[in-house]
Amino acid sequence: ITINDKPSGTNINFNCGSIHPASLRKEVLSQQADLGFSYDGDADRVIVVDEKGNIVDGDQIMAICALNLIKKGQLPNKIVVTTLMSNIGFDKVIEKAGGKVIRTNIGDRYVLEMMNKAKAVLGGEQSGHIIFSQYSTTGDGLLTSLQLLRVLQEEGKPMSNLASVIEKYPQIIFNYEVKDKKRFFKNVCIKKFIKEIEEELDGKGRIFVRASGTEPLIRILLEGEDKNKLEKISQDLREVIEEEDI
Repeated sequence: ITINDKPSGTNINFNCGSIHPASLRKEVLSQQADLGFSYDGDADRVIVVDEKGNIVDGDQIMAICALNLIKKGQLPNKIVVTTLMSNIGFDKVIEKAGGKVIRTNIGDRYVLEMMNKAKAVLGGEQSGHIIFSQYSTTGDGLLTSLQLLRVLQEEGKPMSNLASVIEKYPQIIFNYEVKDKKRFFKNVCIKKFIKEIEEELDGKGRIFVRASGTEPLIRILLEGEDKNKLEKISQDLREVIEEEDI
């Protein structure tokens, strides 16, 4: 069953695809399908919907494939490469299986560079951009789908069961518009507050702050065990930034 397959030249990714999987979720539930695949416009990314309508992201897809390869002894050095955006739960499930996660900067080119350096065959991003370097040197949504279907067939379990291997930590991701990105990272009060957050979350979460490469935005990710605590930290951080008028 195919949906959103009538391109007009201007409707690419419009309310569909890996960024907007809601329509796929609705169709999977309506058709009582085993799973659904949602690709972006050039199909280098894929997000999955399981038979219960749950979204399965790139972290979960990588974990499913990595655990299968580790079990079969087919993941060299048991290494998986991902980016700084991946959920902490991903690290924990791979490490529990005896594997190792290497994190790199955001972007598939950085993932591929690290994969080559570490001689890894599997790497990718939470967004669903996943590289199987034995078969391709770039992300390929169709290839990822086939690899996932292979694991489903071998394991004989529904997608919801396989995807549940990760206990995902709550994440809060937000952007803050600033006048001067360089001033933001040099500001003493902001640096001090971020340091305090790091100490507060130590071992139980993290904060990741970076500047947008194309917009006047600071991108912030908070991750931890307690969603309410993260929301409070997020609000406090917004207030500190606002007070500094960066």
